[in-house]
Amino acid sequence: MGIENMKMPQLGESVTEGTISKWLVSPGDTVNKYDPIAEVQTDKVNAEVPSSFTGTIKELIAEEGDTLEVGEMICSIEVEGAGSAPSEEAPKEEKKETAETADEKPSAAPAKNPAPKKEAGNKARYSPAVLKLSQDHDIDLNQVDGTGNGGRITRKDLKKIIESGNIPKAADAPAAPQTEAPAPQQTPVKEQAQLTAAQKQAAPAPNVPVMPGDIEIPVTGIRKAIASNMVRSKHEAPHAWTMMEVDVTNLVEYRNTLKTEFKQREGFNLTFFAFFVKAVSQALKEFPQINSMWAGDKIIQKKDINISIAVATDDALFVPVIKTADEKTIKGIAREITDLAGKVRSGKLKSEDMQGGTFTVNNTGSFGSVQSMGIINYPQAAILQVESIVKRPVVMNNGMIAVRDMVNLCLSLDHRVLDGLVCGRFLQRIKEILENTSKENTSVY
Repeated sequence: MGIENMKMPQLGESVTEGTISKWLVSPGDTVNKYDPIAEVQTDKVNAEVPSSFTGTIKELIAEEGDTLEVGEMICSIEVEGAGSAPSEEAPKEEKKETAETADEKPSAAPAKNPAPKKEAGNKARYSPAVLKLSQDHDIDLNQVDGTGNGGRITRKDLKKIIESGNIPKAADAPAAPQTEAPAPQQTPVKEQAQLTAAQKQAAPAPNVPVMPGDIEIPVTGIRKAIASNMVRSKHEAPHAWTMMEVDVTNLVEYRNTLKTEFKQREGFNLTFFAFFVKAVSQALKEFPQINSMWAGDKIIQKKDINISIAVATDDALFVPVIKTADEKTIKGIAREITDLAGKVRSGKLKSEDMQGGTFTVNNTGSFGSVQSMGIINYPQAAILQVESIVKRPVVMNNGMIAVRDMVNLCLSLDHRVLDGLVCGRFLQRIKEILENTSKENTSVY
């Protein structure tokens, strides 16, 4: 028998962490390979994590509500025949660990409470949940011995300390020896950024007074994930906004003449949104700069045009993807919109349904909005809000006033990637396509 460790999987493109929302197993349970063992929520999807091994659950390293980075241990499984590495390698690892530990110790006497074992390059790393709990209760993590894998400090460790009332403070730590100061260690820029992001996520909650009659609603894992992604997008991407007014009178008349027969023939609705998604995908093909992503030292211009569409439930927002939308007809797009929305609302959306998006179109007009400024779906470069179609008096080219069906298209853009000129031309092209949509010019098949 041997022990195998299960790690937090990557459940979507650009997903860097996940939250254990529910364990489906307990220590001592027997599982087969591919059996679901936990429900994990990310900013993109809520999915079941399958076991990578057949065996017995040994330990649940992460607790429900813990947020862990991709690749971090979530549980250990006792597997028959595992852990049979050559015996001579064990002493090598032990010697290496001893040497690394010795390097960490100062020349003076060791501290009374040794620091927890370090992970990944001898640098302590804590989950956002552990950081938040330690900050809320002013716990000095350097004085806490972790019981998790590799000496990792878990929420369970901190809860025991809090319940005991013996909370180690930074001021209680032994003074550093004055005779010899350790050389300062430089933290890599990437790790500094990760730590800063974790600290921001773990910032203490505002002290909001709860009055009689107020209702406290716990924040779910998916809501935390949405909040984290929105904060990241607003913090990293310099947002700019632009809006264009479009006359869709001909489009409205064309769709209204088709919708009844289309529903009878195809079995699903021909929505206005399908026309907008088709127009956007066509314009993206002509303006590929918009179909890009920021990658630090370069901009990645994506070949495929995969449209993310925002689908909301009562308590969450999902962004499933219409793959290669530019190659699909309006009918094909309408079918995918119906299928993806149905999966979201029935809880059957899979992680692959959420991956590969290059540009987002949000149907904010479905609930009556006429103007909005969307937050970009990180790491994409832009998001388009399609507002409500409303009848308004419009001055025509001949100077006459007529009642027309008008819609506002609101574009949020990442100004690191895109400038106003290309975005203005992009919106103008969408406007041109939509205003020329009619029975004579457009086929839905």
